[in-house]
Parts: sequence; structure tokens; C-alpha cells
Amino acid sequence: MTPEGLALCVTAVTVGAVHTILGPDHYVPFAAMARAGDWSLGKTLRVTAACGLAHVAGSVGIGLVGLALGVAVMRLETIESVRGDIAAWLMIGFGLATMTWGLVRAARSHHPHAHVHAHADGTVHAHPHTHDPAHLHVHEPKPSSAGGLWSPWMLFLLFAFGPCEPLIPLLMYPSATANWSTAAAVVIAFTVATVAVMSVAVVVLRGGASFMPSTGLHRYAHALAGAAILACGVLITLGL
Repeated sequence: MTPEGLALCVTAVTVGAVHTILGPDHYVPFAAMARAGDWSLGKTLRVTAACGLAHVAGSVGIGLVGLALGVAVMRLETIESVRGDIAAWLMIGFGLATMTWGLVRAARSHHPHAHVHAHADGTVHAHPHTHDPAHLHVHEPKPSSAGGLWSPWMLFLLFAFGPCEPLIPLLMYPSATANWSTAAAVVIAFTVATVAVMSVAVVVLRGGASFMPSTGLHRYAHALAGAAILACGVLITLGL
């Protein structure tokens, strides 16, 4: 690899890491949903890595198409900016929906209700209770919950649609000189740095959240996760 190519790869790693750590939307949603959905560490890292790869791949695809069509970098950055605005509003919508659903779910779980138990001798009695975290009555988790099957896919779609603006300028020089091996190395370096920093940040946040007291807040886990995602979307729209 040429010195210029090596310098570009080092820059890609630096830009990818800084861009990721300065954007809470790159890791807060995963830590929040992992906490709410009680995801294992393995699942959390798989979802994070898949979304990180999709995040970079979307911008790489647009960049390559734009370069093949001779679109100037300013035009590409404008396209990425529009994608960013749309992705931010989608994140706001997802966060708001999750928060609202979580609040409704929490309110319903706090209402007292009864379970009927029948014994072999014919005795039947009701067992009234609420779904307070201290209550030990076990219920099968519902697959339709916000921490279930659909939330990882929603995050994946959000990140696939979300732009990765800093990558476009890094691709311009090797692409303009038809040095596709250097262009590929830049993409790989940027991707590895982005996914690695996302994963580390998510693990740290997830570990920190596990030490927070859950008594009284457990039933609001999905609402709090939705609020965190909503806040990330709002911060993006404000350019923060």
C-alpha cells in the first residue's frame, strides 16, 4: 500500500471512531433496547454489529453509484444529509411509539387482576395480584413485546437508512484515481472502527445499566428505552 493509502486508512479509523463516539444515536438505542428486552450479551453484540455494517454499507453503496455516475461530492453529501433527516424522524417515530407502548403496558401491568386456580379436590379460588417487580408470579414473555422479534429489525432498518457522511470524502481520492484496492481498504478500516466503537460503547452502557436499581422501574423499561431513542432522534434533528 502506498503512503497515501496508509494515511487514508489511518484517517478512516480515526474519523470512524470519533464520528461514532460523538453520536449517541450509534449506541444508546442498542443499550436501551437490550436493557428493556433483557437481551443476552451475544444478542446485543450481534444486533449492534449488524446495524453498524448496514449503516456503513448504505453510504458505501450510494457513494459508489454516485461516483460511477460522476456525481460531485457536494451532491453526494446533500443526498446523505437528506437521508439523515429522514432517518432522524424515523428514529423519533420509533422512539415515540415504543415509549407510548411501554407506558400503556406499564399502566396495564399495575392494575390488579386475578388468576383462577382449580385443585384436584374440586376447590377453586382466585389469586388477585398486580405485576409488580416484587411479585414472583411467573408469566411467559410475549413475543410481540418491544424487546422481542421486531425491535432488532426496526433498529436494523433505521441504521441501514441512516447516512454515514464522513465516509464519502474519504472515498473520493482513491476512487478518482481508480485505486480500488485503497478504496476497499478505507471502507474496511472505517467499518471496523465504527462497529468496534459501537460495540464497546454498547457493552459499557449495558453493563452500567445493570447496576441501576430496578425496583419500581422495571415495568417502565420499554417506556424508558423509547424515551432514550426519541431523545437521540431529537438530538440529530437539532444537529447535536
